[in-house]
Order: sequence, then C-alpha cells, then structure tokens
Amino acid sequence: TTKVPFKLNQNQALLTFEDEEVAQRLKKKGKHTVNLDNNIVDVRVVPVSLEMGFKFELHVTISGRKINVSDIPELPIPEDWMRDKLELNFYKTQQGGGGEIETVTYDSQSRTAVITFLRPGASNTFGGSPQYPFFADGTCYKLSVSSHADLQLKKCQPYWGVSKKTVLLKGIQEVEEDEESVQDMIEIHFQKPSNGGGEIETIKYVSKEAAYVCFEE
Repeated sequence: TTKVPFKLNQNQALLTFEDEEVAQRLKKKGKHTVNLDNNIVDVRVVPVSLEMGFKFELHVTISGRKINVSDIPELPIPEDWMRDKLELNFYKTQQGGGGEIETVTYDSQSRTAVITFLRPGASNTFGGSPQYPFFADGTCYKLSVSSHADLQLKKCQPYWGVSKKTVLLKGIQEVEEDEESVQDMIEIHFQKPSNGGGEIETIKYVSKEAAYVCFEE
C-alpha cells in the first residue's frame, strides 16, 4: 500500500466520508456556515489535492561474485599499486581468498573497494568472516569485508490526484474551546444530512500547529 503524505495547516480540518457523493456535494456548495460554541463561522470546503510522488519496487540481489571491502589503510603508494595489492591478497585461495579476480574498483577517498571474482559463488568464501588479512609493507592489516548487493528500481510510477471521499475545511476561526471539542462540533455539523453531510469515517482538526496525515492509495 502506497502512503501519500498531506500537510494539514493551522485551523484546518480533514473529513473523510463513507459516501463519496457526500464529499462531492459539499465541495460543490463550497461555503458552509458552522456553529462553533455559539460562534457562527463561515468555512470553505475545498478538494484535497495530493502532491506528486513516486512509487516503485526495490529489488535487492546479493552478488555471488562481488564483495565490498572497507577500512583499507592509507599507504604512500599510487592507486594502481593499491589495486594490485588488493588483487594479490584476495586472490590467494590458501589464505581463504576467492581465486581469480576480474576487476578491482578502488576509491582512495573513502578507502573502500569492490572486488569482482571470475568464479560464480566466490564471494561466499567470505561469508563467515567479516575481516580479512591484508599484507602490505611488512604489516598485516585487518580489512572489513561484506556482501555486495545489486539494487534495481522497477515499476517506478508517478502518482498524484484528488481524494474523492475527503474534503479540506479552511477558514475555521479560533474559539475558546479546546481542539477536541471543536473537532466534535465540526463532526456533528457535517454528519447531519440536513447540512448536506453524511456518515464520517475519520476527521482530523488542528488549531495550533501544522500536522501531516497520510492517505493510503
């Protein structure tokens, strides 16, 4: 289910009706006179326009040939030398390496690398140990090793529109009653058929600060 956020500003209310026709009828009339604690106020009923967004499916595939390597030490050597050292260390099967390597992508700024092996399933060799020895300049460093995930976005679609069963009330004047009492008075008014209303599923009124509500597609 896609959840679409909507900002409800101060002195506004959202009403969702069971019957779509009630919402359409109230929006068509536009202006409504409501009795709030013996204060007669005019409010406007307007459509709820939802902002444009996107929905998508995220597919995650754990690679059988790639691993992520981090915590690579800073050494005073060129980047291509570092790539060679990484390849030599992770190639050696007698040390638990993955065998022949296809490519080494090294980033000196983040001190990370992605190593791609030639043999499918080679990355499973490193599944049991999050650290791997790295020998350079007579020192044994411990590198962090993790699985490499390939991410794919699928079925990416924009969405927007107007809620058919929900209306937005604007222009609600502040009264002495608390927020919950005002919300009850609004609900009583708009659930009466004599006022053009009907059964209300949900209602949300805010008097002080803005709030966010979510619509489910």
